Amino acid sequence: MHQPDTFSPIPGRAEVVAPGVRRILCDNPSPYTFVGTNTYLVGQGGGVAVIDPGPLDALHQEAILAALAPGEKITHILVTHAHGDHSPLARPLADVTGAPVLAYGDYRAGQSEVMQRLAAEADLGGGEGTDRLFAPDESLPDGAKISGDGWRLQAIWTPGHFCNHLCFDLDAGAGYGTIFSGDLVMGWASSLVSPPDGDLTQFMESCAKMRARPARLYLPGHGDVIADPAARVDWLIAHRLGREAGILEALAAGPGTASDLAARVYTDIAPQMLPAAARNVLAQLIDLMGKNKVTVAGELSFSSVFSLA
Repeated sequence: MHQPDTFSPIPGRAEVVAPGVRRILCDNPSPYTFVGTNTYLVGQGGGVAVIDPGPLDALHQEAILAALAPGEKITHILVTHAHGDHSPLARPLADVTGAPVLAYGDYRAGQSEVMQRLAAEADLGGGEGTDRLFAPDESLPDGAKISGDGWRLQAIWTPGHFCNHLCFDLDAGAGYGTIFSGDLVMGWASSLVSPPDGDLTQFMESCAKMRARPARLYLPGHGDVIADPAARVDWLIAHRLGREAGILEALAAGPGTASDLAARVYTDIAPQMLPAAARNVLAQLIDLMGKNKVTVAGELSFSSVFSLA
Protein backbone atom coordinates (compact mmCIF):
# COMPACT_ATOMS: atom_id res chain seq x y z
CA MET A 1 0.00 0.00 0.00
CA HIS A 2 3.03 2.28 0.02
CA GLN A 3 3.82 4.46 -2.95
CA PRO A 4 7.03 3.62 -4.80
CA ASP A 5 10.09 5.79 -4.92
CA THR A 6 9.26 6.68 -8.54
CA PHE A 7 7.20 9.64 -7.31
CA SER A 8 9.65 12.42 -8.09
CA PRO A 9 8.09 15.67 -9.32
CA ILE A 10 10.47 18.55 -9.93
CA PRO A 11 10.49 20.95 -6.96
CA GLY A 12 9.11 24.37 -7.77
CA ARG A 13 7.36 23.30 -10.99
CA ALA A 14 3.54 23.58 -11.01
CA GLU A 15 1.69 20.61 -12.47
CA VAL A 16 -2.04 19.94 -12.85
CA VAL A 17 -3.13 17.02 -10.65
CA ALA A 18 -6.94 17.41 -10.73
CA PRO A 19 -9.47 19.69 -12.46
CA GLY A 20 -8.60 23.24 -11.39
CA VAL A 21 -5.78 22.10 -9.08
CA ARG A 22 -2.03 22.58 -9.46
CA ARG A 23 0.61 21.05 -7.19
CA ILE A 24 4.01 22.58 -6.42
CA LEU A 25 6.52 20.46 -4.54
CA CYS A 26 8.71 22.20 -1.96
CA ASP A 27 12.33 21.08 -1.95
CA ASN A 28 12.38 19.91 1.69
CA PRO A 29 12.85 16.12 1.57
CA SER A 30 13.36 14.22 4.83
CA PRO A 31 12.38 10.93 6.48
CA TYR A 32 9.25 12.71 7.73
CA THR A 33 8.31 14.68 4.58
CA PHE A 34 9.13 12.08 1.90
CA VAL A 35 10.33 14.07 -1.15
CA GLY A 36 8.88 17.32 0.20
CA THR A 37 5.72 19.21 1.11
CA ASN A 38 2.97 19.55 -1.47
CA THR A 39 1.53 23.04 -1.94
CA TYR A 40 -1.69 23.25 -3.93
CA LEU A 41 -3.17 26.08 -5.99
CA VAL A 42 -6.95 25.86 -6.34
CA GLY A 43 -8.70 27.77 -9.11
CA GLN A 44 -7.52 29.31 -12.34
CA GLY A 45 -7.98 32.48 -14.33
CA GLY A 46 -8.84 34.68 -11.37
CA GLY A 47 -8.74 34.35 -7.59
CA VAL A 48 -6.63 31.39 -6.44
CA ALA A 49 -6.50 29.62 -3.07
CA VAL A 50 -3.19 28.28 -1.77
CA ILE A 51 -3.34 25.20 0.45
CA ASP A 52 -0.32 24.56 2.69
CA PRO A 53 2.28 27.17 1.64
CA GLY A 54 4.97 25.09 3.36
CA PRO A 55 8.07 25.91 5.41
CA LEU A 56 9.92 29.22 5.48
CA ASP A 57 11.56 28.91 2.09
CA ALA A 58 12.05 31.96 -0.11
CA LEU A 59 12.57 29.88 -3.25
CA HIS A 60 9.31 28.04 -2.65
CA GLN A 61 7.47 31.32 -2.17
CA GLU A 62 8.92 32.52 -5.47
CA ALA A 63 7.74 29.31 -7.14
CA ILE A 64 4.20 29.78 -5.80
CA LEU A 65 4.02 33.34 -7.11
CA ALA A 66 5.64 32.39 -10.41
CA ALA A 67 3.01 29.70 -10.98
CA LEU A 68 0.26 32.32 -11.21
CA ALA A 69 -0.91 32.97 -14.75
CA PRO A 70 -1.47 36.53 -16.00
CA GLY A 71 -4.55 37.94 -14.29
CA GLU A 72 -4.46 35.45 -11.42
CA LYS A 73 -4.00 36.48 -7.80
CA ILE A 74 -3.94 34.68 -4.47
CA THR A 75 -7.11 35.48 -2.50
CA HIS A 76 -7.04 32.79 0.22
CA ILE A 77 -4.27 30.96 2.08
CA LEU A 78 -5.44 27.77 3.79
CA VAL A 79 -3.41 25.65 6.18
CA THR A 80 -4.17 22.02 7.03
CA HIS A 81 -2.20 22.08 10.30
CA ALA A 82 0.52 23.87 12.23
CA HIS A 83 3.55 21.71 11.59
CA GLY A 84 6.71 23.47 10.47
CA ASP A 85 6.67 21.94 7.00
CA HIS A 86 3.15 23.24 6.25
CA SER A 87 2.34 26.55 7.92
CA PRO A 88 5.32 28.93 8.45
CA LEU A 89 5.26 30.39 4.93
CA ALA A 90 1.61 31.38 5.31
CA ARG A 91 2.35 34.70 7.00
CA PRO A 92 5.08 35.91 4.59
CA LEU A 93 2.88 34.90 1.65
CA ALA A 94 -0.04 36.79 3.19
CA ASP A 95 2.16 39.86 3.63
CA VAL A 96 3.07 39.78 -0.07
CA THR A 97 -0.39 39.03 -1.47
CA GLY A 98 -2.76 40.56 1.08
CA ALA A 99 -4.68 37.28 1.25
CA PRO A 100 -5.99 36.14 4.65
CA VAL A 101 -4.70 32.99 6.35
CA LEU A 102 -7.43 30.50 7.23
CA ALA A 103 -7.13 27.43 9.49
CA TYR A 104 -8.91 25.65 12.33
CA GLY A 105 -6.92 27.66 14.87
CA ASP A 106 -3.48 27.97 16.42
CA TYR A 107 -1.27 25.00 17.33
CA ARG A 108 -3.33 24.19 20.42
CA ALA A 109 -6.78 24.46 18.84
CA GLY A 110 -8.75 21.24 18.97
CA GLN A 111 -6.53 19.54 21.54
CA SER A 112 -8.49 16.91 23.45
CA GLU A 113 -8.97 17.19 27.20
CA VAL A 114 -6.74 14.16 27.69
CA MET A 115 -3.90 15.72 25.71
CA GLN A 116 -4.37 19.12 27.36
CA ARG A 117 -3.93 17.46 30.73
CA LEU A 118 -0.96 15.40 29.61
CA ALA A 119 0.70 18.43 28.01
CA ALA A 120 0.42 20.26 31.33
CA GLU A 121 1.28 17.42 33.69
CA ALA A 122 3.24 14.70 31.90
CA ASP A 123 6.77 14.67 30.54
CA LEU A 124 5.86 13.37 27.10
CA GLY A 125 8.30 15.36 25.00
CA GLY A 126 6.93 15.66 21.47
CA GLY A 127 6.25 18.86 19.63
CA GLU A 128 8.14 17.69 16.55
CA GLY A 129 8.30 20.67 14.26
CA THR A 130 5.32 22.44 15.83
CA ASP A 131 4.82 25.97 14.47
CA ARG A 132 4.08 27.69 17.78
CA LEU A 133 3.95 31.11 16.12
CA PHE A 134 1.15 30.12 13.79
CA ALA A 135 -2.09 32.10 14.13
CA PRO A 136 -4.68 32.32 11.34
CA ASP A 137 -6.51 35.51 10.43
CA GLU A 138 -9.76 33.56 10.34
CA SER A 139 -10.69 30.34 12.14
CA LEU A 140 -12.60 27.70 10.22
CA PRO A 141 -14.95 25.50 12.25
CA ASP A 142 -15.78 21.99 11.13
CA GLY A 143 -18.00 22.17 8.06
CA ALA A 144 -17.14 25.78 7.20
CA LYS A 145 -17.43 26.63 3.50
CA ILE A 146 -15.02 28.90 1.67
CA SER A 147 -15.68 30.06 -1.86
CA GLY A 148 -13.59 31.91 -4.39
CA ASP A 149 -13.43 32.60 -8.09
CA GLY A 150 -15.01 29.46 -9.54
CA TRP A 151 -14.23 27.12 -6.63
CA ARG A 152 -15.69 26.08 -3.30
CA LEU A 153 -14.05 24.29 -0.40
CA GLN A 154 -15.48 22.77 2.76
CA ALA A 155 -13.32 22.43 5.86
CA ILE A 156 -13.37 19.06 7.62
CA TRP A 157 -11.90 19.04 11.13
CA THR A 158 -9.83 15.86 11.28
CA PRO A 159 -7.61 15.88 14.39
CA GLY A 160 -5.30 13.01 15.19
CA HIS A 161 -2.03 13.65 13.39
CA PHE A 162 -2.30 17.16 14.79
CA CYS A 163 -5.05 18.69 16.91
CA ASN A 164 -5.88 21.56 14.52
CA HIS A 165 -5.78 19.42 11.37
CA LEU A 166 -8.22 20.20 8.57
CA CYS A 167 -8.94 18.41 5.32
CA PHE A 168 -10.59 20.37 2.51
CA ASP A 169 -13.30 18.98 0.24
CA LEU A 170 -13.25 20.66 -3.17
CA ASP A 171 -16.72 21.56 -4.45
CA ALA A 172 -18.31 19.31 -1.84
CA GLY A 173 -21.44 17.75 -3.27
CA ALA A 174 -20.69 18.87 -6.83
CA GLY A 175 -19.43 15.48 -7.97
CA TYR A 176 -15.67 16.10 -8.23
CA GLY A 177 -14.86 14.03 -5.16
CA THR A 178 -11.46 15.64 -4.58
CA ILE A 179 -10.27 16.05 -0.99
CA PHE A 180 -7.04 17.64 0.23
CA SER A 181 -6.15 15.16 2.96
CA GLY A 182 -3.14 16.92 4.51
CA ASP A 183 -1.09 14.58 6.67
CA LEU A 184 -4.05 12.58 7.96
CA VAL A 185 -4.08 10.26 4.94
CA MET A 186 -1.02 9.84 2.74
CA GLY A 187 -0.03 7.12 0.32
CA TRP A 188 3.69 6.91 1.00
CA ALA A 189 3.43 6.12 4.73
CA SER A 190 1.06 6.05 7.67
CA SER A 191 0.81 9.29 9.62
CA LEU A 192 2.93 10.07 12.64
CA VAL A 193 0.77 10.41 15.77
CA SER A 194 2.91 11.95 18.50
CA PRO A 195 1.35 13.04 21.82
CA PRO A 196 0.43 15.60 22.96
CA ASP A 197 0.11 17.18 19.47
CA GLY A 198 -1.20 13.90 18.09
CA ASP A 199 -4.01 11.85 19.57
CA LEU A 200 -4.68 8.31 18.36
CA THR A 201 -8.25 8.27 19.65
CA GLN A 202 -8.95 11.38 17.55
CA PHE A 203 -7.00 9.91 14.63
CA MET A 204 -9.18 6.81 14.45
CA GLU A 205 -12.33 8.92 14.72
CA SER A 206 -11.09 11.17 11.90
CA CYS A 207 -10.29 8.18 9.68
CA ALA A 208 -13.83 6.87 10.21
CA LYS A 209 -15.19 10.34 9.42
CA MET A 210 -13.24 10.49 6.18
CA ARG A 211 -14.20 6.93 5.24
CA ALA A 212 -17.85 7.94 5.42
CA ARG A 213 -17.33 10.83 2.97
CA PRO A 214 -17.31 9.78 -0.70
CA ALA A 215 -14.24 10.81 -2.69
CA ARG A 216 -12.56 9.85 -5.94
CA LEU A 217 -9.19 11.43 -5.18
CA TYR A 218 -7.17 12.46 -2.15
CA LEU A 219 -4.45 15.07 -2.60
CA PRO A 220 -2.13 14.58 0.40
CA GLY A 221 0.40 16.85 2.08
CA HIS A 222 3.24 14.56 0.95
CA GLY A 223 3.43 12.03 -1.84
CA ASP A 224 1.37 11.34 -4.92
CA VAL A 225 -2.34 11.50 -5.61
CA ILE A 226 -4.31 8.75 -3.84
CA ALA A 227 -6.55 7.25 -6.51
CA ASP A 228 -8.48 4.90 -4.21
CA PRO A 229 -9.16 6.86 -1.01
CA ALA A 230 -11.53 4.30 0.53
CA ALA A 231 -8.96 1.52 0.25
CA ARG A 232 -6.24 3.71 1.72
CA VAL A 233 -8.35 4.74 4.74
CA ASP A 234 -9.35 1.11 5.28
CA TRP A 235 -5.66 0.21 5.23
CA LEU A 236 -4.82 2.91 7.76
CA ILE A 237 -7.54 1.77 10.15
CA ALA A 238 -6.51 -1.87 9.82
CA HIS A 239 -2.85 -0.91 10.21
CA ARG A 240 -3.48 0.86 13.53
CA LEU A 241 -5.63 -1.98 14.82
CA GLY A 242 -2.86 -4.37 13.84
CA ARG A 243 -0.30 -2.27 15.70
CA GLU A 244 -2.57 -2.28 18.74
CA ALA A 245 -2.76 -6.07 18.66
CA GLY A 246 1.02 -6.24 18.26
CA ILE A 247 1.60 -3.96 21.25
CA LEU A 248 -0.76 -5.99 23.44
CA GLU A 249 1.04 -9.17 22.35
CA ALA A 250 4.41 -7.60 23.14
CA LEU A 251 3.18 -6.52 26.56
CA ALA A 252 1.98 -10.06 27.22
CA ALA A 253 5.66 -11.05 27.02
CA GLY A 254 6.59 -8.44 29.62
CA PRO A 255 6.34 -4.73 30.51
CA GLY A 256 8.24 -2.13 28.55
CA THR A 257 8.69 1.51 27.65
CA ALA A 258 7.36 2.96 24.41
CA SER A 259 10.86 2.64 22.92
CA ASP A 260 11.18 -0.97 24.08
CA LEU A 261 7.84 -1.87 22.58
CA ALA A 262 8.59 -0.05 19.31
CA ALA A 263 11.71 -2.17 18.86
CA ARG A 264 9.64 -5.31 19.47
CA VAL A 265 6.74 -4.37 17.21
CA TYR A 266 8.24 -2.27 14.40
CA THR A 267 10.54 -4.88 12.91
CA ASP A 268 9.99 -3.70 9.33
CA ILE A 269 11.42 -0.17 9.39
CA ALA A 270 14.84 1.43 9.16
CA PRO A 271 16.59 1.97 12.53
CA GLN A 272 16.59 5.75 12.11
CA MET A 273 12.79 5.69 12.09
CA LEU A 274 12.50 3.93 15.47
CA PRO A 275 12.18 7.22 17.44
CA ALA A 276 9.14 8.15 15.34
CA ALA A 277 7.79 4.62 15.80
CA ALA A 278 8.18 5.02 19.56
CA ARG A 279 6.04 8.18 19.40
CA ASN A 280 3.38 6.20 17.55
CA VAL A 281 3.57 3.45 20.17
CA LEU A 282 3.19 6.02 22.95
CA ALA A 283 0.04 7.29 21.25
CA GLN A 284 -1.29 3.72 21.07
CA LEU A 285 -0.46 3.13 24.74
CA ILE A 286 -2.29 6.27 25.84
CA ASP A 287 -5.29 5.17 23.78
CA LEU A 288 -5.12 1.72 25.40
CA MET A 289 -4.96 3.32 28.85
CA GLY A 290 -8.21 5.09 27.99
CA LYS A 291 -9.67 1.66 27.12
CA ASN A 292 -8.44 0.26 30.47
CA LYS A 293 -6.28 -2.31 28.68
CA VAL A 294 -2.89 -0.93 29.77
CA THR A 295 -1.49 0.52 32.99
CA VAL A 296 1.59 2.60 33.70
CA ALA A 297 4.00 2.50 36.62
CA GLY A 298 4.09 5.89 38.38
CA GLU A 299 3.54 9.18 36.57
CA LEU A 300 3.08 9.04 32.82
CA SER A 301 6.10 10.09 30.79
CA PHE A 302 7.82 9.06 27.60
CA SER A 303 10.12 6.76 29.60
CA SER A 304 7.31 5.17 31.66
CA VAL A 305 7.07 1.40 31.89
CA PHE A 306 3.74 0.04 30.65
CA SER A 307 2.04 -3.24 31.50
CA LEU A 308 -1.14 -5.07 30.60
CA ALA A 309 -4.03 -4.08 32.84
